[in-house]
Amino acid sequence: MTGEAPDAVTQADIPELFCPFPHRVNPHAEQARRHLSHWVGTVGLIQRESARRRFEHADFGWFASVVYPTADEDRIALMADWFAWLFLVDDQLDDGDFGRDTEHAARVVAGMRAVLESADHGAAAARRTDLPTAVSSLADLWRRTAPGMPAPWRHRFVRHLEECLTAAAVWEAGNRVRGVVPEEDDYIANRRHTGAIYVCMDLVEVVERLEVPVGVYDSEEFQEALDAACNVVCWTNDIYSLEKERSLGEVHNLVYVVLHHRGLDGRRAMSHVCEVTSAETRRFLALEERLLRRHPEHSGVLVPYVRGMRTWIRGNLDWSSRTKRYRAQPGASVPQPASYLEQDLVVAER
Repeated sequence: MTGEAPDAVTQADIPELFCPFPHRVNPHAEQARRHLSHWVGTVGLIQRESARRRFEHADFGWFASVVYPTADEDRIALMADWFAWLFLVDDQLDDGDFGRDTEHAARVVAGMRAVLESADHGAAAARRTDLPTAVSSLADLWRRTAPGMPAPWRHRFVRHLEECLTAAAVWEAGNRVRGVVPEEDDYIANRRHTGAIYVCMDLVEVVERLEVPVGVYDSEEFQEALDAACNVVCWTNDIYSLEKERSLGEVHNLVYVVLHHRGLDGRRAMSHVCEVTSAETRRFLALEERLLRRHPEHSGVLVPYVRGMRTWIRGNLDWSSRTKRYRAQPGASVPQPASYLEQDLVVAER
């Protein structure tokens, strides 16, 4: 079914991606890094030194700073915290036993849902010590995010986060248990959820203090532009994370899905995904223009939101191509999940 092993494809084989947007870095990047290092320890997301070393190599504070370059100091710290939470929960689902135990995952997701639906926006749950750390730390994030945001935004954000967690805990986990490599169309549709990119795009409104009207957000032209931007981000991440993911046997990666189902060798599969990613960026530009043309009366909201989608495309490429999270260190063995997964994240025994 396949020719060349996907593991033979390295970052040196990645063609240049089309990305016409400027590189920008938030002026509070260093403060975000320092804040994040303190926060993950305070809420218990990172406890062991081996986990901390791997976490620091990822540099999520800088990642938040290149995708939200206009956030003020408080908001960029909050964005960095959201990134840490999303990636650390994702590691539990992708790399550990948690992502292969659908019943356990469903129980933890139910606890997260209770936090997001609580009348106090998680304030009480953030103080509890009898919850998995993934739940109590989510409560800390939600109590700092939800107040002040309009109800339609909160409902949408909760829906997007729940869809993200369900797709990862049920759809991906089910595929792993059954040994299924998803079909391309199915993978592409679900990838926008498992990648939490709708959640991250929702945070643009927090950073920019925006409220996109429900009718505009639900319009065909907004949704198509949003999906195109989300596709570019997710596929770019797949391109740069392939080596790391295949070292752990992960099949949920567009390059591997293409390789598996089309019978391409590794380099051809990589080349194909890079080509379609660049094409999707060009399609986004056309859809962006159509969106702004169709809703000129909402340009005050849409222009900064579209700018946020652009900085997500650019910043994600910059981070994905540089982070040590996806780069094998010369002479070093591949880190094993037991060395960096913190059990307390998904188990309520602390």
